[in-house]
Amino acid sequence: MVPPLITLEEHFFSTAAMNTLDDKMVEQFKHIPGLKDKLTDADELRLEEMEKGRVSFQVISHACIAGAPSPAVCRAGNDQLAEHITKHPDRFAGFAVLPMSDDRESAEELKRSINQLGFVGAMIDNHVHGKYYDGSEYDVFWKMAQDLDVPIYLHPTWPSDNMNPQYTGNFSDGASRSMGASGWGWHTETGLHILRLFASGLFDKCPSLKIIIGHMGEMLPFQLQRICNLSVRWGDHKRKLKQVWDENIWITTSGVWSLDPLRCILGNTKIDRILFSVDYPFEKNENGLRWMEELEQSGLVTEEQLEMIAYKNSEKLLNVKAPPRM
Repeated sequence: MVPPLITLEEHFFSTAAMNTLDDKMVEQFKHIPGLKDKLTDADELRLEEMEKGRVSFQVISHACIAGAPSPAVCRAGNDQLAEHITKHPDRFAGFAVLPMSDDRESAEELKRSINQLGFVGAMIDNHVHGKYYDGSEYDVFWKMAQDLDVPIYLHPTWPSDNMNPQYTGNFSDGASRSMGASGWGWHTETGLHILRLFASGLFDKCPSLKIIIGHMGEMLPFQLQRICNLSVRWGDHKRKLKQVWDENIWITTSGVWSLDPLRCILGNTKIDRILFSVDYPFEKNENGLRWMEELEQSGLVTEEQLEMIAYKNSEKLLNVKAPPRM
C-alpha cells in the first residue's frame, strides 16, 4: 500500500498574474486537455485531480510567468492563492511568487507571504531575462529566506533571448522550443544556477539556506562526483560542494517517471533530501502514483525510506502534515 503523498511542484495561475496562456506555453503543452482550467482552479477540480493520484496534500505555486512579474502583481497573486488555501487548509499550502527582478522587493514579499499569509516557502523562476541570482545584490533575499527558515524552490523557466541561439538549428520551431525548455535546457540551466550560487560563495554567507530543485535534481546527481572534484578550482570556499549538496539542497521527483535516475540518486544523495512531486497539471497525478507503486515493488528502498520520500521528508522540511487517507 502506497503511503500518503505530499506534492510540492504543483502549479497555479491567479487571475492577478495571468489571464491567458502565452504562446510558448500553448506550444509546449497543447497536448494537455483543459490545461487552463486546471491551472486556474484551486478548489474542487484540483481536489478531484489529486484524488486520481491519491495525493493527500499539495503545495501550490504559480507556474512560470513570462517576463518579470511586478511587486504589485506578486502581492495580488499571493493574496488570491492564500484565499484558496484557507478554504482547504488540510489539503493545501502555498509557495509565494516573488518579483525577482528586484532583490529587496522579493525579500519583503517573501517575508510578508510567510508571516502574514502563512506560506511555507517560495517558488522562483530560474532567471529574470537571463540574469541569475548569484550577484551580491541578492544577498538580502537569500538572507531573508535563511532567517525565515523556509525553502526556496528554484524552478526552470523559458530561455531568455540571449540564450535562444544555442537551441535553434536545422530542426523545427517546436523542437527548438522543447530543447530550450522541458526537453533539455530548463534542466541544465537550473543545475548551472545551483553551481553559480555555490561558486559565488552564497552557502558560506548563508550556511543554513534551504533550496529545492526538481526533476530528479536537474541533471546534477549524474555528474555530482566529477563536479565536486573539479569545484575546488572555483574559489576558497569554507563549505565544499558535497557538504552543500548534503545540507542545503533538496530534490524532487517531479515529472520524471523512471526509476533509473533514482538508482543514481540513492547512491549519492541522502534519503531525507528526496521529495515526491508530480508537476501538476503538466503531468498527471496518476503517473506519479504509478511511479510510487513501481518504486514500492522494486526493492530499491525500504518501507521507511518509501514513506520518507512520499511524505515524511516534506512534512519535516515544510512543517506541514499529510492528512490520513480514508
